[in-house]
Amino acid sequence: VQLQASGGGLVQAGGSLRLSCAVSGRSLSGYAMGWFRQAPGKEREFVAGVRRSDGNTLYADSVKGRFTVSRDVAKNTVYLQMNSLKPADTAVYYCAGDSSDRAVVQGNPYYWGKGTQVTVSS
Repeated sequence: VQLQASGGGLVQAGGSLRLSCAVSGRSLSGYAMGWFRQAPGKEREFVAGVRRSDGNTLYADSVKGRFTVSRDVAKNTVYLQMNSLKPADTAVYYCAGDSSDRAVVQGNPYYWGKGTQVTVSS
């Protein structure tokens, strides 16, 4: 399974970005998918995820109400719509996947894509 994230960039506070994660090698439907981020000097953290088992979504408290994760199985792509962006959201964002929902939620999925930089200016 290969993951390719895209869509990062520079945006002003209050703006929006949509990240995409293209999955190749296997059908997305067989995996729980997650978005993670790592800011300079900080540990990587879970942002949002989609369960394999039922498609339900999960969010970190810091992004609830602002970010929306979704998946398009036909396109084998996962998205992260980010609205009302804040400077604190500045980080490298990674998509990741695993056949286990728990692995994604606990932050240790097996498959990782290269990150995409999101920078939010004040």
